[in-house]
Parts: sequence; C-alpha cells; structure tokens
Amino acid sequence: MLTRLLSSLPSSVISLSLPPSFLVFIVVALLLFLLIWLRSGPPSPSPPRGSVPCLPRLPVVGSLPWLRGDAPPHLLFTQLAHRYGPLFALYLGPHYTLVVNDHQHAREVLLQRGGQFAGRPSMVTTDLLTRGGKDIAFSDHTPLWKSHRRLVHNSFTLFGEGTSRLQDIVLSSVDALCAELLSGGHRGFDPSPAVTRAVTNVVCTLVFSASYRHGDAELQEVMRYNDGIVQTIARGGLVDIYPWMKVFPNRSLRKLKECIAVRDRLLSRKLEEHKASLSDGDPRDLLDALLKGKTDSRRGRRSPGSGEEEEEEERITDDHVLMTAAEAFGAGVETTSTTLLWILAYLLHHPEVQERVQKELDEHVGGERAVSVSDRSRLPYLDCVINEGMRIRPVSPVLIPHTAMTDSSIGGHSVSRGTRVLVNMWSIHHDPKHWDKPDLFNPDRFLDDRGRRVTPPCFLPFGAGPRVCVGESLARLELFLFLSSLLQRMSFRLPDGAPPPNLQGRLGVVLQPLPYKVIVTARAGWEGGAK
Repeated sequence: MLTRLLSSLPSSVISLSLPPSFLVFIVVALLLFLLIWLRSGPPSPSPPRGSVPCLPRLPVVGSLPWLRGDAPPHLLFTQLAHRYGPLFALYLGPHYTLVVNDHQHAREVLLQRGGQFAGRPSMVTTDLLTRGGKDIAFSDHTPLWKSHRRLVHNSFTLFGEGTSRLQDIVLSSVDALCAELLSGGHRGFDPSPAVTRAVTNVVCTLVFSASYRHGDAELQEVMRYNDGIVQTIARGGLVDIYPWMKVFPNRSLRKLKECIAVRDRLLSRKLEEHKASLSDGDPRDLLDALLKGKTDSRRGRRSPGSGEEEEEEERITDDHVLMTAAEAFGAGVETTSTTLLWILAYLLHHPEVQERVQKELDEHVGGERAVSVSDRSRLPYLDCVINEGMRIRPVSPVLIPHTAMTDSSIGGHSVSRGTRVLVNMWSIHHDPKHWDKPDLFNPDRFLDDRGRRVTPPCFLPFGAGPRVCVGESLARLELFLFLSSLLQRMSFRLPDGAPPPNLQGRLGVVLQPLPYKVIVTARAGWEGGAK
C-alpha cells in the first residue's frame, strides 16, 4: 500500500535523489511506522476547526496522495479551492495545514490577526540554512526576533535608506549591466546571467562594500553558492515533512550543506574583517550598521542588577548578523533578478507596453541624464508595469508558512495553536472576482480613470503585517532603477523567428521564467551604455 502511496506523491515532494535501495528502506520504515500507529491507536483528536473543508487523509502520509499530479503547489491549491472553497485544510504528513486562497482571509491572517499568525514552523532545510532560525524570514516570532528585525530595519536607515547612498550603489550596477547587455551586438542571448550578476553586485556592495567586475573569482563563488542553495533547498520535500528522514543519505541535503559551508566561510571572513576595522564613523555598509546596532542594543538592554545569564540568553549574536547578511543574498538576489526577468519576458510579448514606457521616460526624464529615484512620481505607468509584473508572476506564489501562535480564527472558523497556514498569493493575484482578465498582462489595472496610481487591497506582493518583507523598500528601489534605466537606454526584441518566452515558469525557491533570448539595441544617445 505504501509503495502505491509514495508513487502518487508529487514529484516536488519525492525529489530526494535517493538510490533505489534506500527508497525501499524508506518504504519499510514507513510500513513499520504505520504498524506502530495502528497498534497504538489513532492520534489525539485534531484541534477544533469549525467547518473548514478538509482533504481526505491517511495514516502517516496525510493528504499527500490527494496532492498528486504535475501541477506546482500554487496551481494545485488554486484548483482545489474551486472544489473546497477559498479556505480549506489538508494534512502534509502529520501536519494539519490551512490553505488561504482569497485576499479577505489573507488580510485577516497577515494584518488583522497578524500577531496571532506570525509564527514559523521549524523545518530541517531552513534550520540548516539559518543556523537554527537566526535570520528574519524563517525565524519563529519571539521577543528576540522582534529585536533582530528592528535592528535590521534600523541598520537600513542608518546605512542610508531614504538617501542617495543606496541609489548610487544600484546605479553603479545599472551602468555595468547596460554596458554588458549592449555588448551583445545584434545576436540573441539569454539576459539572465547578466541580470543576476548585476543584482548580486548590488547586494555585495550593500552588505560588505565589495564591488566586482564580470568574471571576478569571488563574485563567481557568491553566485555559485547562492544558486546551489536555491536549487537544493526546494528539494527538501519529504525531509521537511518527516524530519527523521534526514538520517538517510540524501544528495540534495548534502549539496545544500556544502553550499551553506562555502557561504558561511566567505561571510565569516567578511564579518571578521569588518569587526577588526569597525570605527566610530558612519557605517560603510550593512555589516557595519548591524555590528554598530548590535553593540548599541546590548548597551541599551543592560541595566543595574540585570543578570549576565539573562543577557546572554536574549542578546543578538554574531550568528544573527551573519544570517542577516546571508539572507540578503538568498532573498535579495533571487527575487529582484527574477522579477526583472519576468517583466522583460512580458515586454517581449507586449512590445506596445515597452514603447509606452519609453515614451513616458522620454517625456518626463529625457535622454540627457540617468533616471533617479526622484523621477518615480513622474513615471506612473512604469511603476504600474512593475506592479503588474509582481502580480501576474509572484516570485513567491505561496508565502513562507505561518503558524498560529495561539488559538485564533480565520473567517469565523476556529484555528488551534500550532496550526500551519499557507497563503496562496498566486490565487489571490489571479482571482477573477477582483482582477479583470487576471491572466492578461495589463499595467493599466493599476491606474484609475484619471491616470493616477491605485493599489488594490488584494495586491500583496511583499506580504503584509508583522511578517512583511523587511527589504520591500530596497526591492522597490532596485526594480524601479533597473527597469527605468534599461528602457531609457535600450530596447528589447525577440531574435528573428524566435518564439516569445514561455510564461509557465518553473518553481524552485521562487517562480522563475524559463530561459529565453533577446536582442538588445541602444536607443539614441545611449550607444556607449552610460552617461
């Protein structure tokens, strides 16, 4: 029976790279687990769930047999919502999980009861990635996490958020990217490597003041380990559902550990260099700002009569600083570069949108200078193109799982503490009740009748509430400067006879477009790439 059940699991769940002998061993282990379960009787009743519809389940495997098929989770959940309703439940192995597919319930989870649903589940792969939850995105909601998040937010401000420093960093990479893209001549090429290098360079400069040229060995190392982590962490599959399976040989898990080791060696070296050269002046980069903020927060928490043990338990450590730097790469590179590549793919499908953006740029910026953040208010249509790109192809179609930190409710249905909650952003961003022709790329949906920007309440590309993306303002700044600069300086078209990009994408850690080729031509006055 279990062999049949395992064969019905989605490929994303069983992609463990195990040899056949170990797969047999897993089946035997699951069979023994099932026998123990049958002898010991059924588990304790599930917490009260009101009338939330739930997929069927079986011992050990839960609802996994009903999640069969080749569709990725965001599409599968959207299909299931048509049958079970916008809020339904399932069992990922033993884990009772609610799936939210509409914006009313999502806003309840993220905003109205955001503090009650701000927890994170502990998973094998993310614990490895974050040294047991010493980051921001995957860490559970605790007083220490709140202090850590506040430190990161303050560090962005201390380093220069809202000033020209971040803009200067991004524009430097923009110039390099434009020069590289324009060097391709009139042949078709894949823009993905150049875009990823440029965004990686932004993060390297932002985090530890290193700016690299194309082909630099350390930049290649950063890109290799980051790509390795992205490619392997999504294959956690069964080991995140059944943590005891980590005792079995697992090529993906081994590869993930190797990439993390490379990452940590590089970032630890940068951290030690920064600690040795830290001065009382303005921070040079994010690592400086984090180290200064960490020291200030420790001083602020010390009070007469406080015990050293309490201080030791609560303080932010070097590991937190290191994992914040690591997360800047994991979250900052992949999401921004992928969003840019999706938007370029859609512009190839809709050249009239590209022409309209360029007309707006010509009228309100011109060709005599580079675009700056101050131009954003004068470029509403370009801003809408970015929003539409994030809507139609959300890079995180299902948000990182939330957990209920206390007994609560969603839509009037009771939710017990510890329940996992998945927010299906794809379904929310493609809901025909709120988006006219949701599968059509239409930036005008973010403009009102008078041409002013509008932000529908069901548009949540960065999440919302206590768990909203801490790097949202930086990401928006990057997307604006990269896209406006590219379209100011060059035009993109398909190679002769080439089909337009495939828009289905492939799902790993993020939803990425499949590779496609472009031909880039300089616009008048920008033949040199920069001014």
